[in-house]
Amino acid sequence: MRGRLTCVALFLAIGCGGGGTLRGSVYSDAEARYRVGELGAEWEPIDLAQNDLAWRNPSVGAIVQVNATCDPFQDVPLTSLTNHLLIGFTQRELQSERLIPLDGREALRSHYVASLDGVPRELLFFVLKKDECTYDFALIAPLGRSFEAARPVFERFVGGFTTDAS
Repeated sequence: MRGRLTCVALFLAIGCGGGGTLRGSVYSDAEARYRVGELGAEWEPIDLAQNDLAWRNPSVGAIVQVNATCDPFQDVPLTSLTNHLLIGFTQRELQSERLIPLDGREALRSHYVASLDGVPRELLFFVLKKDECTYDFALIAPLGRSFEAARPVFERFVGGFTTDAS
């Protein structure tokens, strides 16, 4: 199970993450500085290449991933950025998709059911563009109860996001 979840998280890796520091709830690296909400003690930080931040919750088999990619010349639609997060997943079924306000901008919230190596997963993505950076947040969990247990915690975590990390 752990290997599959790590594999899922690696597929979500986009951009140039890594090399940053997390102090309290503020992440900073050479590209970006931002604050995220709290996940809780049951979420263990994990180190995944190409991700700014990642955690796993062994009790529900879920992973949370956060990444920022900054490029002043990139102006890609939120739907295309979300589709990039789906690379490696098959049998993708969009459950819901809507624009929501996040840190003073529009973010695309997308809920999918998809498979990785034939194993079904529920995916919840938030993608936001702000100040020449793209921020993506992902929750990956087994279908049903595990996803439903992790979803509200993840949504509060994302709701705590701000680039005003002073």
